[in-house]
Amino acid sequence: MLLFKTLLIKMTSKEINNILNELLSLPGETEVVEFKEAKNDFHFDKLGKYFSALCNEANLNSKNEAWLVLGIENKHRTIIGTQYRAGNRPQLDKLKTEIANKTTNRITFIEIYELDLPDGRVVMFQIPPAPQGLPIAWEGHYYGRDGEDLSPLNLEEIERIRRQATRIDWSAGICANATLADLSDEAIQKAKTNFKIKNPRLVSEIDTWDNPAFLTKAKVMANGKLTRTAILLLGKQEATIHLQPAHAQITWVLYDKDKVEKDYAHFAPPYILSVDEIYSNIRNLKYRYMKSGTLFPDEVDQYDPQNIREALSNCIAHMDYTTGGRITVAEREDGYLSFTNPGSFLPGSIEEVIRSEDPPSHNRNILLAETMVSFNMIDSIGSGIKRMFRVQRDRFFPLPEYEFDNNKVKVTLIGKMLDMEYAKVLAQNTDLRLEEIILLDKLQKRKPLSDAELKLLRDKGLIEGKKPNVTISANVAQKTGQKAAYTKNKAFSKQQYFDWIIKGIRDHHSLSRKDIEELLWDKLSNLLDEKQKKVKINNLLSELRIRGIIENKGTFKAPKWVLINKED
Repeated sequence: MLLFKTLLIKMTSKEINNILNELLSLPGETEVVEFKEAKNDFHFDKLGKYFSALCNEANLNSKNEAWLVLGIENKHRTIIGTQYRAGNRPQLDKLKTEIANKTTNRITFIEIYELDLPDGRVVMFQIPPAPQGLPIAWEGHYYGRDGEDLSPLNLEEIERIRRQATRIDWSAGICANATLADLSDEAIQKAKTNFKIKNPRLVSEIDTWDNPAFLTKAKVMANGKLTRTAILLLGKQEATIHLQPAHAQITWVLYDKDKVEKDYAHFAPPYILSVDEIYSNIRNLKYRYMKSGTLFPDEVDQYDPQNIREALSNCIAHMDYTTGGRITVAEREDGYLSFTNPGSFLPGSIEEVIRSEDPPSHNRNILLAETMVSFNMIDSIGSGIKRMFRVQRDRFFPLPEYEFDNNKVKVTLIGKMLDMEYAKVLAQNTDLRLEEIILLDKLQKRKPLSDAELKLLRDKGLIEGKKPNVTISANVAQKTGQKAAYTKNKAFSKQQYFDWIIKGIRDHHSLSRKDIEELLWDKLSNLLDEKQKKVKINNLLSELRIRGIIENKGTFKAPKWVLINKED
């Protein structure tokens, strides 16, 4: 059967026709197949819920894919055709991004197929199974199937998927041929010192332990055999042969502001020592604030040292070593520092980590993460991420940015202010919750916000305007001294632009395109980029021309706009 065969490349028309025939021949809808008529449209939110449900059910039923098929009458399995996003393939392909924006770890369709059949057009969505250990949510909610019905994924099913991640702890695996000679004495001594910090009651006892006793107490040695965690944290560089095919390496790269590589270095275990070496390579320059009364200190480090260590240690603790990839630390001279590690983000979303009062209930490398906590390399699982956000917020810097693409986790620390006005909002609105600050941070970075997120900020009186030209509200602007920024960001009415164009032509008898751009450019919203401003001016001129108010007496390349004499 083709139905549950993993297909890594796009199928041919013949192959996808065979799949459709196979689906139609099934005795009924299953947990991993859904038919919908969708004659003219299909609600986007409903599409997302089915995506979540079919992802999760494909995982629970050990299938390589699931299918949502539009244009099929379900009861008799007849093709009736659908006009859903018909005649516009780019809009259909855009669904991949639109779905990814609202799902866990940006999981989206494997592929979207259109079939123009004699009985009508059919759209087939090929949906991946939820990754091992990671249930897929739509806008923060998990969905599944109850027979043929869409329903919330029940708690038992959520936990069944999550337990998949902890069935095998790679980091607890035994390196059968490794011996104490493969470990660094300096690294072991560092681990003992840090272990005392985390276990002050055992200080005098720890001093009596020899290395095997300490390693056993720290749980990185079992029955006299070293674990992979022992090699990663305490092993000599040459001992990484015991980890193959895993690739234990961290690469630091320095880029200039144009993203051209200027320098690089590679680091290997023992990671308990390497993290300090990597930290010393990072050029943590001083950042000088523009003075604003006594609001800001004169000078701070671009990156909080603890945030650097937390981000780097999280990469080590949560990396998927089975991929054979490496950890990358990329530093840019214009104030960006990013950390990337292979593997999905098991908690699902940063918002979920921030909201939760409890540490994540599952972890990829259980022994490695717990050992790094006991060696004082990271905070208790989950709390370090919250601390990173709080530190950036207290410095009035942009919040950490997390990206989950191509089975990788990337966190970026920004060591400068992107928008002084938003820094003032944070400084003078100390009662804002972290969730609200995260949304304002997305706004200052010109990142898209969902309708629900915009509503939350609008209900708080923090923003106004319609997408995509959302800006801080007049109320906030007045409270925080941002009146000028508010006026620059908020667009004038269309009629005001019309009046300026008409007055300019009347004063000078005609205006060129360059003249009109110079007239309006500074009056257009600062939220528009150069291309958007040009499009805005095009639309204004077109509307005045259609209304019969102005006409072009020049050429297309060299327009000469004049007023139309109504008496002619």
